[in-house]
Amino acid sequence: MRRRNRAVLLSRLYHDGPLSRQELTGATGLSAASVSNLVGEMLEQGLVEEAGAVDSDGGRPRTLLRVRPGYGYLVGVDVGETRVQVELFDLSMTGLAKADHPIESARPAPETVVRHILSGLASVTAAAGIPHESLLGVGVGVPGVVEQGESATVHAQTLGWEGVPLEAMLREGTDARLYFDNGAKTLGRAEMWFGAGRGARHVVIALVGSGVGAAVLTDGVSYRGVSSSASEWGHTTIVYGGRRCRCGADGCLEAYVGAEAVLDRWRVARRGRAVPGPDEESGIAALVAGAERGESAARVLEETAGYLGAGIANLINLFNPERIVLGGWAGLALGGALLPRIREVAAAHALRHPYGQASIELCRLGPDAVSVGAATLPVARLLTSGGAR
Repeated sequence: MRRRNRAVLLSRLYHDGPLSRQELTGATGLSAASVSNLVGEMLEQGLVEEAGAVDSDGGRPRTLLRVRPGYGYLVGVDVGETRVQVELFDLSMTGLAKADHPIESARPAPETVVRHILSGLASVTAAAGIPHESLLGVGVGVPGVVEQGESATVHAQTLGWEGVPLEAMLREGTDARLYFDNGAKTLGRAEMWFGAGRGARHVVIALVGSGVGAAVLTDGVSYRGVSSSASEWGHTTIVYGGRRCRCGADGCLEAYVGAEAVLDRWRVARRGRAVPGPDEESGIAALVAGAERGESAARVLEETAGYLGAGIANLINLFNPERIVLGGWAGLALGGALLPRIREVAAAHALRHPYGQASIELCRLGPDAVSVGAATLPVARLLTSGGAR
């Protein structure tokens, strides 16, 4: 019971702090004596610290409390399809150091990804001067399905990974606590905790990068299905018998709105001429910029808005969310230019009543949202354990 009560207090302070003891008592339903005793323990341990004071009605000023940012440190890893990004945070989720390793192959070997993660982990802790024992954990967001068990296994069909024992491979190079989840789901957690999903109960977070995914969340909990493969939005069929997807099926949404597919459609519209830019990110930027003066770029963007809008309408009809958040590096680039049109198309394809209950917004945390979300995986364990390391 004591541990549960500590977890309740700690979660409230983490998500809503700084708060006074009186506010914690009212927000948690715990007695004033219990709050005082448990806060005293956490202050003594250095888990919680005082953060100023506010005036009270006619009485002594109330001391504010917050989770101490330097109590421990977190690493979030975004294993994308164009790069591996490793970022170090304190407990307030302030970024302290970052390492970025480009991936040149569309189907990288697992050993290459492991090498990049370990190199990035060593780089960011050294850059910030953080001792290894201060790490609360390393969260890793990956494409595909993460099968949890004694050791996390990854099934990423578009990368050619089938049953890759990623956790076991990483454990050969680090003894840090490791946590794994699908990248769209870590993006979803980040946006629910800190971004555009905050304050909503029923949310779908859509990730568009080289690949396409989604996280369906109710009260902050992701719908996962039998083996955590639920919400593979990118591999829902949007055109029967359509373009070949990287997964091997025809007509998947990803085959139309994933960055690789968008650029391939632009290449076809240019009669086979190469698209500008050395990589996908610069190519998408060139497409958006070129739409103002080029017919082929404008046509491809208009079609992409249509496919995205129809895909979002499917999410609205299936899940009846109150909010849909479009993120991922390509989602932000495309959504920044196309959001009004995407909303129009979604309205035309979704049922009127559920569409009227939903808002469609852009991710607020930017392209680092997956690594931020990955870093919250060890935070979630800290909160549920009441601060036990």
